[in-house]
Amino acid sequence: MTDLSRASPAIALAGVNLSLGHGAARVHILKDIDLNIGRGEAIGLIGPSGSGKSTLLMVMAGLERPDTGNVTVAGEDLVRLDEDALARFRGRNVGIVFQSFHLIPTMTALENVAVPLELAGIADSHERARHELGAVGLADRLDHYPAELSGGEQQRVAVARALAPNPAILVADEPTGNLDETTGKQIIDLLFTGHVERKTTLVLVTHDNALAARCERVVRLRSGRTESVSVPA
Repeated sequence: MTDLSRASPAIALAGVNLSLGHGAARVHILKDIDLNIGRGEAIGLIGPSGSGKSTLLMVMAGLERPDTGNVTVAGEDLVRLDEDALARFRGRNVGIVFQSFHLIPTMTALENVAVPLELAGIADSHERARHELGAVGLADRLDHYPAELSGGEQQRVAVARALAPNPAILVADEPTGNLDETTGKQIIDLLFTGHVERKTTLVLVTHDNALAARCERVVRLRSGRTESVSVPA
């Protein structure tokens, strides 16, 4: 099998360091991270709480800037982009699914999925949003607001929103953390279906080793460093 991590990486991090906070409260979160993720690869990020998993994911998504090091995503050097260019890049190339959904409460499911498409300048945004919501089983919930949807339905909207622009990169931060086991499995199946069918690079942060084992590689973090990289049996 081809080593995807070495062939034209979708994400390449070199010497990445990141500290958060100020003064005496400043904490060194990521420490000299070197990591390549191949195009179309699925990576599971695991490790204890506070190990830096979510922060590393945010760096890959362009939501956090490292103090030092290089971050190249889909061929773009994120460190060189200003905030406006970075926002445009994310809108075109990165789909993000959070644990707590992050839907806009005053917008319907259809509008929540369509708005990012409109901001990215994609034509027929409402039609594409309607299609994506149908694909996650919400064809009959288009006009419902987040408060009218269950947690699982809200996360389905979030998955549809993340996949709608057909991003090169899909990142998910504990996407089942607020869901029951059955609903969580359905969400994970949707993410992996999107990954396989669209050949999207998937980076999944999880505490669940069995879930991480569905990925092609597992990267374990401890105290801000990549402790080990393994291929599930």
